[in-house]
Amino acid sequence: MRVDDTTVVNRGRYPDAATPWEQESWRAEALDWVAGSLTAHGLHASGALEVRLRPWSVLVRVPVEQRAAGAGRTAGPERKAGAERKAGPGQAVGAGAAAGGAPATDPGAAAAGRQTTDPGAAAGVGPAARSGGAAGTGTAVGGGPAAVWFKATPAASAFEGPLTAALARWVPEHVLRPLAVDAARGWVLLPDGGDLFRSVLAREPVGPRDWEALLRQYASMQYDLIPYAAEIERLGVPAARTLDLPEVFDELLAGNSALTPQERARLEGVRPRLADWCAELASVGVPDTLDHADLHDGQLFRPAPGRFTFFDWGDAAVSHPFCSLRVPVERAVDRYGPQVLPRLLDAYLEPWTGDGRTAAQLRRAAELAWRLSALGRAASWGRMFPHGSGAEPGAAQGAAWLLELLAEPPFRAG
Repeated sequence: MRVDDTTVVNRGRYPDAATPWEQESWRAEALDWVAGSLTAHGLHASGALEVRLRPWSVLVRVPVEQRAAGAGRTAGPERKAGAERKAGPGQAVGAGAAAGGAPATDPGAAAAGRQTTDPGAAAGVGPAARSGGAAGTGTAVGGGPAAVWFKATPAASAFEGPLTAALARWVPEHVLRPLAVDAARGWVLLPDGGDLFRSVLAREPVGPRDWEALLRQYASMQYDLIPYAAEIERLGVPAARTLDLPEVFDELLAGNSALTPQERARLEGVRPRLADWCAELASVGVPDTLDHADLHDGQLFRPAPGRFTFFDWGDAAVSHPFCSLRVPVERAVDRYGPQVLPRLLDAYLEPWTGDGRTAAQLRRAAELAWRLSALGRAASWGRMFPHGSGAEPGAAQGAAWLLELLAEPPFRAG
């Protein structure tokens, strides 16, 4: 497996994004690892690579076929660090997604493959939002997957592979099972998940009830993960517990260089109210658990009507579960109009009833978490590959999300 003239490299709206893909030695090592991991599963690469580069991830679609019985490994550089490579600390090979458009101009990027300006060319999709995810649309070859997806994340999101593997043990019916994970290097190899929900929306008449189903299923998964919250944190997932969110706010505010003095003053003024919101939200008694933090239609597959597979956990945190609600509900409201909002809220909150909390309490909690979810979104923009210029990647986007704390939610509990 190698980069050649058939390789398509997609940079989306980030032509100047700094990623390790530009380093020839890194590319060779990563592709060797993929080749060795495929061999361990009886697969081999069978076509042109499609590469999607973003400031927060490197994603490579690798077409695969099942290896013929008794076939030896193809001679090549991947023998150095493929199947023979021993797992190092924090690394587990053989454990079960994947997830972008102006041409790169620097010599290192040009050497890394053919450039494309089509945001969907590399991954078959092209999420406009910050996302590390990608779709699968191929047909199985020889009983095996049509493609697999290699994903590399920055150090701040290196937990994604171990988290994905852990979720496959804890809630296997809701997630993908990685084929291989290298926690130390922030690498994960995942199977093709089928059609993205976004792709289904583009070709089929999908109504609000599908969104209600995905919210209900996702909330049920979050509920089931409550006992694992501490273990999720031990995997490296950032802790943003409800009562600790004021300190998270302080860190984000102090570390953001894009806010104007006037904006900073407005945010400092809301700090006492933010502490009150957190205390009130915690008093409702819904435990902290896994928050995906960016659950839009490009971050989940729909393998069958009414069933969804969740992936791309690089923005995740252990926080109040209701902070996950904002992104998918905003997408659905944009698509169908504000009249769908009450039913979407009811669908998400349904799995949280039955523990002595009233519907009014849950709706108030959702209102509070809607606003506080801006902290998780702001934090996610700090999980980037380092930029050689010393610039702070994602500062402007993080600032925009912090300012969302000043906006009123689109619904009131009362």
